[in-house]
Amino acid sequence: MTNYKKINVLIDGRNFTIVGAEDERYVRELAEYVDVNIKKLSNRNDKLSPAMAATLAALNISDELFNTKNELKDLQKKSKEPLEKYEGLKKEIDEYKKTIDELEKRNLEYKDEVIKTKMNMEELYRSVNSLKEELEGRDRQIQELQKEIEEYKEKNFKAQIELVELKKQLTELQSLSKKK
Repeated sequence: MTNYKKINVLIDGRNFTIVGAEDERYVRELAEYVDVNIKKLSNRNDKLSPAMAATLAALNISDELFNTKNELKDLQKKSKEPLEKYEGLKKEIDEYKKTIDELEKRNLEYKDEVIKTKMNMEELYRSVNSLKEELEGRDRQIQELQKEIEEYKEKNFKAQIELVELKKQLTELQSLSKKK
């Protein structure tokens, strides 16, 4: 249950008892604000009666209240716009995050592919180097075999010359033996 308090305040030189649940300090600030407004009006125009000064103060305070309410409405409208945009921006950010996640995933896949490709290239370089070494070895063998072939050709040529000479000698010997 709400506890009501009685608070005595002084407005425009008159005592008022305010009954309510509000904080005493707050009620006194309100009374002082009204009192100051009435006194300002009374000081400007000493022909105003207390009722007229109170009425004009109430009108001025009402004007302040209405202006403040209008400002509040404008601010609420302005604050709604960012809040409405917030949801859209949040969705956009979520989509960008998804895109970033997908791109990071693809990036990792590409990195894996690059690593595999590098490993394959290194293996291919090793194979190529191995084949080059093998080819160089075979080239050396071919050169050695070509030297051997040249040596055999030379031996064959010498053997043919020797054969021809031996045939000649045989023919000479046969002809000498027939003559005898």
